[in-house]
Amino acid sequence: MKKIYFIILLLSISVYANGLDGKKVFETYCWGCHHQTAVAFGPPFSEIANKRTKEEIKAYIIEPKAMYKAFGYKRTVMTQLKLNDKEIEALSEYILLYKGK
Repeated sequence: MKKIYFIILLLSISVYANGLDGKKVFETYCWGCHHQTAVAFGPPFSEIANKRTKEEIKAYIIEPKAMYKAFGYKRTVMTQLKLNDKEIEALSEYILLYKGK
């Protein structure tokens, strides 16, 4: 029983130490235009995850106006988000959870 509590404690510390939760970043900044597996105003995360690498996802989040042509889009309506490095990392990892879904 002590092992179970210890494992739960370690997992909790790990989540806290790693910082942000990608789902929280998504809910704060992305949910209005993107959904995880359904088309909204923007493409779903499942589509993005199956087409892009983590580096490409991060680059598009950081500077969509500079990246849209490289991705083959005719235009971009994605706004420039003011996210820090930890938020970008957490969000890109969260998006990639939907690969293959």
